[in-house]
Amino acid sequence: MPRAVDGTRHKDRRKKVLGLAKGYWGRRSKLYRTAKDAVAKSLSYAYRDRKTKKREFRALWITRISAGCRAEGLSYSRFMNGLKKANVTMNRKALSNLAIEDRDAFRELVTTARKALE
Repeated sequence: MPRAVDGTRHKDRRKKVLGLAKGYWGRRSKLYRTAKDAVAKSLSYAYRDRKTKKREFRALWITRISAGCRAEGLSYSRFMNGLKKANVTMNRKALSNLAIEDRDAFRELVTTARKALE
């Protein structure tokens, strides 16, 4: 029985890889062998960076909350401790949005945290 070399599975696999490599620069988007390597690397980066993105956003939110707290004369750690003691459960994403968009509401949270610390 002869060996199949140009079957539909083979073409479909090549087509899928070249489709994923669409938009890549030069040979990486045109030639199967280089595209295959580029796609494998990009998929591993995508997997890794889906985890990293969560880390980076949390750090950004903490920085924004900290800046809002410092403007009110309180450190981030004391602010979070005060909120915990006052039984205020808000996530950091919501707190950072308040610190940026609604200064008055954030100021009220800071005073709530201060009272809980006393």
